Amino acid sequence: MATDGQARAYTVTALRRPPVRQSTVVRSDVGHTFDTFVRTIGVWWPVTPFSAGRDRVRDVTFERRLGGRVYETWADGTKVDWGTLRVWEPPERFVMSWRMTSVATEVELRFTALGPALTRVTVEHRGWEALTDEQLAADCALPGGYAGGSFDRGWTRILGCLAAAVGDSSPPGDGS
Repeated sequence: MATDGQARAYTVTALRRPPVRQSTVVRSDVGHTFDTFVRTIGVWWPVTPFSAGRDRVRDVTFERRLGGRVYETWADGTKVDWGTLRVWEPPERFVMSWRMTSVATEVELRFTALGPALTRVTVEHRGWEALTDEQLAADCALPGGYAGGSFDRGWTRILGCLAAAVGDSSPPGDGS
């Protein structure tokens, strides 16, 4: 309140380009879930359509260290960078630059233990302010671009594939 007897007007402005946020809960401990994401991403990640090489992709690699690269390798040996690890805190989270957009954005994955064999995996894809309106509307892996919700749909699908991969495998040493 103003002290001169006049009320001040406050304006709340919504984020014009809010982060894309998605999450899933998987029946696995946090360590196994994190390892499945980073060590076997080349097996479960849906490279068609979520990669540069699509059906040419032979593997996806995480250089598991701060500053490490995340990249896809094609059948002919071509390597295409997805990004660089900016934060590396296994098994709780990592943050990486994301070069699979027309201008680099940022992706953060968090792995939160909800119980001994239950983990919430949350993705936040941010940095959309760096893109123009035309870039936000342009098609990417899915039609519609950011403006049309394709990143929301894409991360939902990707997390679903991770959940299936975690469910289809057993933690090392569990005897199954």
